[in-house]
Amino acid sequence: MATTSAETHTGTEVPADAHSTGTFPPFDGGTFASQILWLAITFGLLYWIMSKVALPRISGILEDRRDRIAGDLAEANRLKQESDAAIAAYEQALAEARGNAHKIAHDTRAKLKSDVEARRTAAEAGLADKLSDAEKHIAELKTTALANVGEIATDTTTALVETLIGKAPTKAELTKAVDSAMK
Repeated sequence: MATTSAETHTGTEVPADAHSTGTFPPFDGGTFASQILWLAITFGLLYWIMSKVALPRISGILEDRRDRIAGDLAEANRLKQESDAAIAAYEQALAEARGNAHKIAHDTRAKLKSDVEARRTAAEAGLADKLSDAEKHIAELKTTALANVGEIATDTTTALVETLIGKAPTKAELTKAVDSAMK
């Protein structure tokens, strides 16, 4: 079966009188009135939906945001004032603590200085007493030693003269020689 190309074409064909005007439908002067009517109806409906539904919601959202931001700013200012007050109280307490620490250190230094001074004075007094006792003891030993020097010198001279010349000197000669040597 042989078919021609005309028979196999199954497309929709537009009648020739539909293309007679040759203008784009929105620009066709005969449809302006209906287009303006539908434009006015659509614009009015859109305006009513926007003014009654969308804009109140948007303005509510903006107002809520504005209120939340204002509340957050107020809270931030309140917290800043509290932190500033806390910092000021901390600095004042720190200054008082430093002052007290300096006072305690000064008092402790003064007390230790007076204790050291008292101990030093007591030690000096003890050393002065010991020095005085030692000087007395040395004077006594010196006096005793000087008293014995004459006797020791006499005994030593006697022993030396006896060893050198073989004969012991007399007591008068010996006393005269020792006395002249000691003066």
